Order: sequence, then C-alpha cells, then structure tokens
Amino acid sequence: MHSNSKSSDGEMSFLQHLDVLRKHLFRSALVIAVFGIVAFSFNNILFDVILFGPLRPDFKTYTLFCKLSHALNMGNTMCFNIKVQHLQTLSVSEQFFNHMWIAFVAGLIIGFPFLLWELWRFVKPALRDKEIGPVRGFIVIASVLFIIGILFGYYILFPLSYNFLAQYALSDSGIVETHNTLDNYISMISTMTLVAGLIFEMPVLVYFLSRMTLITPAFMRKYRKHAVVVILIIAAVITPSPDVTSQMIVAIPMYLLYEISVFVSAWTIKSKKL
Repeated sequence: MHSNSKSSDGEMSFLQHLDVLRKHLFRSALVIAVFGIVAFSFNNILFDVILFGPLRPDFKTYTLFCKLSHALNMGNTMCFNIKVQHLQTLSVSEQFFNHMWIAFVAGLIIGFPFLLWELWRFVKPALRDKEIGPVRGFIVIASVLFIIGILFGYYILFPLSYNFLAQYALSDSGIVETHNTLDNYISMISTMTLVAGLIFEMPVLVYFLSRMTLITPAFMRKYRKHAVVVILIIAAVITPSPDVTSQMIVAIPMYLLYEISVFVSAWTIKSKKL
C-alpha cells in the first residue's frame, strides 16, 4: 500500500499499517492541540460569548423562536421565559478543568476536517482509482455535515433541552429549587453539541455501511415509519412546549437527514453495480 516500510513481498504488515496510522493520528492530535491552545487563550470569547450565550434572554434562538411565534399568530407560545442563571462551582479546580475541557472540544471541532483528511490519506492507497473520487468527496461532505450538526446542537438541541429541564418542576410548592453547577452545564452543552455533530454524520456512515452491504435502501425504507416515530418522540421530549410547530423545527431536520441517508444508500448500491 504505502511506498515506505514495505515487506519483501511489497505488502505492508499489520504492525506497519499500525505504525503508519499512528503517524497520521499523531499529526491530527498535534493540530487539535494547537487549536485547543489558541482557544484556551481566548477564554472570554469561548465562555462569555459562546458557552454562556444560551443563558442570556437575547440569545439568537430565543429571539427567532419568539418572532416566528408572532409571525404565525401564535402569540407568545414559542417564546422563552429566560431568567438569568448563575452557575455554581463545588470545587476550586472546577473552573480550570472545565476551561481545559472546552478548549479541547473547540480544538477538536476546528481540527475535525484535518482529522478526516489524515484518515483519508491513510486509506487512499488501499482504494481503486474509481473509488478515490467518491470517497474524497465524502470527506468534504463529512466535514460540512459535522459543522452543521454542531450548529444544530448549539442553536436548537441544547437551548430547547436545557430550558425545558431548567424550568421543569415536580410541584408548584416551590420547595425544590434548581441551582445548576458549572460542571453540569459544561457537560451538557459539550455532550449535546458533539453528539449532534456525530448524528449528522449519518449519511457518511450509511455510505460506508452500504459499500460493505451491511445496510440497504430497501431496509431503510422498510423501517422508515419506525424511524419517524423515534424522531417524533425525541422532538417531543426536547421541545419546551407541546405545540406542534416547535416540535417540527427539531423533527424535520432529523427526518431530512434520514431521507438523505436513504438516497445515499441507494446511490452507493447502484454505483457498486456499475
């Protein structure tokens, strides 16, 4: 495969493959670390502007939802009642380690395209000429889908989920009060945004699974109704109100992602037969 470190018969051994992969991953880790260090030094922007943005009443998601609610003659149904919250720390090291974690996450998000590029360079020698073009295209698409997923998680998934949970009350007595911690908030926002980014990689995952004939478009069409039910359940859980409009804002992108994956699977199976 690779021109260097080949065995006598011209093929690389398993350990040689691992050594080449290690070099690609090392370069990726180095780039992610550099971006993380840069992000660490811009903590005011990283936290005050980005991370703590959903805690402010003027956050873009809340204003857009409220404008949409009024435009649809729904009054304040989709408007958020955001109260300024103060996050607590329970240990002296909590702020520092969360600063390091978020800097790493920022470095990972920014460096994700480079990580994909290094993985592409690793698998490229094993591909036939007619396979190189499609796979290279999907590396670009994977990067774009990941960023879109991150934005979806940050602007839609997290704000809806967090405010629903923050305002959820077991009773109206007021006996139980919610005082969130910095650690819990950082864990929630970073997990949701990263998970959303990975979920948006579904078409890419389906592409490779279809190439290995582990999944087919017929299978995905057969279970489309099941997928729709799951998507609607997820949308109903994370939206702040029972109105259909806000649920559809979450459900429609997820359903479109599924339909795109069906198309990708069909295209992949068809191209293999050519």
